[in-house]
Amino acid sequence: NRQQAAIPEKSKVLFNTIGTAPGLWIEKDKKVFIALPGVPYEMKEIMKSSGLPELKRYFNPPIILHKVIRTIGLGESFLAEAIKDWEAALPEHIKLAYLPSLGMVKLRLTAKGENENQLVNELNYQSKEVHKLIGKHIYGEGNLEIEQAIGNLLLEKKLTLSTAESCTGGNIGSLLTSVPGSSAYFKGSIIAYHNDVKIEQLKVQTSTLQDFGAVSEQTVLEMARNVREIIGTDIGIAVSGVAGPGGGTEEKPVGTVWIAYSDHSKTIAKKLLLTKDRGLNIKLTTVIALNFIRENLQLEN
Repeated sequence: NRQQAAIPEKSKVLFNTIGTAPGLWIEKDKKVFIALPGVPYEMKEIMKSSGLPELKRYFNPPIILHKVIRTIGLGESFLAEAIKDWEAALPEHIKLAYLPSLGMVKLRLTAKGENENQLVNELNYQSKEVHKLIGKHIYGEGNLEIEQAIGNLLLEKKLTLSTAESCTGGNIGSLLTSVPGSSAYFKGSIIAYHNDVKIEQLKVQTSTLQDFGAVSEQTVLEMARNVREIIGTDIGIAVSGVAGPGGGTEEKPVGTVWIAYSDHSKTIAKKLLLTKDRGLNIKLTTVIALNFIRENLQLEN
């Protein structure tokens, strides 16, 4: 402990409130050197309680604020084209970054200045402006995930949801139930991977499967409608596809997926032509299915 108390001349101690080895602040030639103990949680605590506040006082950096706008269902290049005039007109102190992921793009606005309230107001204004251009593709802001956004919509509208999954193998239900409290709106799922399960558990007509196949509009329409009725929910979502790498045909190549949405007033479906990669197809189908739910929920009065 005596050795730990010995510090270099002209250095300043950064106190360690949860250990014995202190941090050190050393200034030389208008540069700052910070030495920290190797124990990770001690190092983090010293930086949080002493290091970062000292750095802010020393350098007096400008205020930097971020605002993240989350979009879905529109590729990065199409998104950039849709908002190019708005982006070009952004003030010099506000920058835009595109952060793409599978089926989604985050727009991160970064504002730099001296007045925090002014920056907050400017970011809120720019957010409203971009909503005017691409509002139907925006599902939220900040850290909100698409599965949370859907949960919020279902709670707001007091609706319940069930899923019938084939090619995704339960991935849609898994994401929906990853949200705490999702039992308030998500009742359950039937994973009907084999045709026997589609017939026995989902009550899909044998003739439908024989005439059109498991990967067809007719089959997913029955799956969505039936899972809603069997589980007893307001909404049913169904997916069936050729995830790959095998199983494709000339008529239905790998990456062919059908998605259906059913509520008390309608049952609709759409076809997807995705990739040759199985894992990617499962993830993309999940994201697109979740967005299909969101789009239809937002059409509800």
